[in-house]
This record gives sequence, C-alpha cells and structure tokens, in this order.
Amino acid sequence: MKNEFINQINSYLPNVDYCSFRFVSKYTNVLSVTRNVLEPIEIIEDEGLMVTVIHNGGYGYSATSDLTREGILKATEEAKKWSAFTKGNLIHQPTPPADIIDNGKYFTHEQDTWAKESNKDKVDYLYEINKALKSKPTISNWGASFRYNKIETLFTDTNGSKFRQNISYILPQLIACAEYKKEIQTRTYGGHAHARQIGYNFIKDSNLIDTATSIANDAIELSMAPNCPSKKCDALIAPDQMILQIHESIGHPLELDRILGDERNYAGSSFVNLDMFGKYKYGSEKLNISFNPEQESELASYNFDDDGTPAQKKYLIQNGLLKKPIGSFYSAQRAEQDYVACSRATSWNRPPIDRMGNINMEPGDTPLSEMIAAIEDGIFLETNNSWSIDDYRNKFQFGCEKGTIIKDGEMKGVVKNPNYRGITKDFWHNLAMVGDESSYSILGTANCGKGEPNQTIFVGHATPSCLFKDIDVFGGE
Repeated sequence: MKNEFINQINSYLPNVDYCSFRFVSKYTNVLSVTRNVLEPIEIIEDEGLMVTVIHNGGYGYSATSDLTREGILKATEEAKKWSAFTKGNLIHQPTPPADIIDNGKYFTHEQDTWAKESNKDKVDYLYEINKALKSKPTISNWGASFRYNKIETLFTDTNGSKFRQNISYILPQLIACAEYKKEIQTRTYGGHAHARQIGYNFIKDSNLIDTATSIANDAIELSMAPNCPSKKCDALIAPDQMILQIHESIGHPLELDRILGDERNYAGSSFVNLDMFGKYKYGSEKLNISFNPEQESELASYNFDDDGTPAQKKYLIQNGLLKKPIGSFYSAQRAEQDYVACSRATSWNRPPIDRMGNINMEPGDTPLSEMIAAIEDGIFLETNNSWSIDDYRNKFQFGCEKGTIIKDGEMKGVVKNPNYRGITKDFWHNLAMVGDESSYSILGTANCGKGEPNQTIFVGHATPSCLFKDIDVFGGE
C-alpha cells in the first residue's frame, strides 16, 4: 500500500527546478495510572503531506491532510505560488540536492512490538508499579505512564529519490512524592531521560517494579535529608542530568539557524558566532561531542533527515575544539559551513528546520569508582528537575532531584534541593574526567520545543557520568 501511494504521488510532482513530497503518518498511545486510578487512554492519529518547491529563484511550501489527487495538486500549486512570491526576496538562494536516494529505508528494531501486548496487560503492569510507588504512608503522590509514538515518513522528489522510514519510541515515566514535616520531595524516572527507540521489550526488561521501589525510598530519604550546602566544589554529574547540560549549553547554542538569528525573537540566539568554528576552544581536552544518527536504539537515529540528506556521524566538538554547527544542508550553504543531517520537522504540517538529533558525549576512560575516589570535597548530582539559561545560552542554572555528598573519595550522605550554576565556557573548561563505557547511558527527551509555529520533537543524548572542578553548588529552600 505504501509503495503504491508513493508511486502514485510521484506522478503529481510538478515541472520545476526542484520539488519534494514528504508524507508523514503519526500514531501516539499514552496509558497512565495515577494514585491507583486509570486515566483516560490517549490515542492520537494524524497524517498528511508537505510539498516543498524551489524554482526560478524562489522557495515555497504548502501542507495538506487531503491526500486525494485534488488535495495534493492543490497543495502543490500553493507551494509554487509561494515560490513565485519569494523570488528575489530570499536571504539566501538555496541550491537543491543533486544526489538520488534510491529506495532508502530505516526501521526501528522492535524485538517485541507495542501492539503485541494488550492494553489490559500494560494497564495491569502500571497498577503493579503504582503499588510499588505507594510503598509507605509518607508517599503523598505517585503515578506511572507509558507513552508510545510511531512516525512513518515517505519521501520522494524530482531527482528521482525515494525513501521510507519507520521510527517508533517508548517513554516510561514514574513519579513519587514524599512528605515529611510539610516538606515535599519528588523523585522521577523517565521525563527527560529514559526514552528509547526500541520495542516493548524495553518496558519488560527495565525492572520498573524495582525502580518504583527505589525512587519511592529516595523521595522519603530526601524529604528528611538536610538541605544542600552552598559552596564551590567538585561536581560529579550523572548521565540523567548530563543530558540536560549537553542539550541546553551545547546543543541549542550550536544550532546554525539560531546562530544566524532565525530564532532570536522567540527562543533567543547564541553566544557562538561563525568565526569560532575551527578555532574556538569550547571546553577542556576531555570534551568530545558528536552528532550521531547511527547510535542503535537512541531516540533520534535515522538514515535520512526530512530534507532527504543522508545521515552520518560527525564531530561537533573534538578534544575541546569547536568544529561544526548543527546545521542542515540548506543552512550550511547559507553560512558556508559543513552540514549534518539535522533538518527535521515535528510532522507533515511543519517545514523542517535545524534541530538536534543525537547529540552525544563520547565516553572517556575513567570508571565511576575512580572518579568518586578522586574527589576530596564534592557532590554527586542526579536527575534534572529545573533549568534556566539565558537567551545566548551562556549563563545557566540547573536544579537536580538528588545530591550525594562526597568526602575524601567516599559517598557520605544524601542532600535535598541541590543546584548548580555557571557560564558555559568556564563550565566545559572545568571538565576534568569523563566516565568510561560502564557509566555510558543512552537517553533522550521527547519534548524539545523550537520554532514558530512551535515544533516539539524527540532528541537523543548518550553520555557517561562526568566530573567537573570548582563548580558553584548551592541549596534551595
């Protein structure tokens, strides 16, 4: 059926310098049990087509959910009209791709498909997790959910390219809140971390009952713990906090459209400018950041972006040196930079823009135990719960759910409300140790927002634990 559809719409491609059709079908299923009560089950289905035209010095696009011949031809004419309207008014005249993608494809590897397990069995499992979360009377709020997304893309263009991609991902989320003397502390699992491009076996293999018990116990311990001290010290940051640090202070400031000013009036710009690439030391020699769409099971792995650019791993920062922006085929032309396959759209009714894909910290060579042993005075920080960063992605402040004091190479005790702040350049230059493969975690967030109108998209981050020197740590109230 899909091959028949793409062959059919091929005949609708207009006689222009360049045109692409991008069909997207999305399916979302969310199951939630909160405080032992099943919430309404969410099922969302959506599909449509984006038409992009580059012709005679102009650029235009149009989208439609009417997938009849008449609907597609109407959208194509609209895209041609916008292309004619923009002729002579573009900041940069894009050169369309010349390469042909011949029946390319990408499919998420699902050992067990989401549909293989009944909703009843999934809900029963969520009830079991709820029971484990409500393990003590002091647990005041609790809940668990499973979110499943499947996104199918079919792409064809006037070059003769064709490709098909099926991406599906799963996000389990758990929350437990504990109250002690009117003090409430929260521990979570999921959220900005444990989303994977993988089958339902991920849920079954994740030991969520044990995880639920653990985060409930953590919440209780934190509710009775002392407040985080305020001081400058070493900070050992766990992967589920590192991903937000990478996302906000490396990922967003390296997006090329932001550097060029396209995001300025909405999400801000960047302290990075074009002259920095190939020259600027972003961090210490330990800092190695890659754009890696080839990492198996990571959230934003794929073979082609939404403009049809073949995807491959490239270094953005290597040994601390800034090398490449997160810039797509078209943005890179405009800025005269090398590109990565990062042109991505949230669905059929949005044009693709420069977006993070899998932005990963390459593992180092230090086991977690050695990093702990090297700390005389420090703190281990886990799980993001708040973030703030300025319009230039320079000054930041992050809060974490859990802190553990480290003294003379040993973990000494839990503290609540741990926060830290810094300036991006200074922070990454204070990177002293990078964990080895044993602490390397494949994580991601399903809710990265950007663009006008807004586009919410899934982004992958894989990282080990990392040790930073002389970090400004402080407690909350």
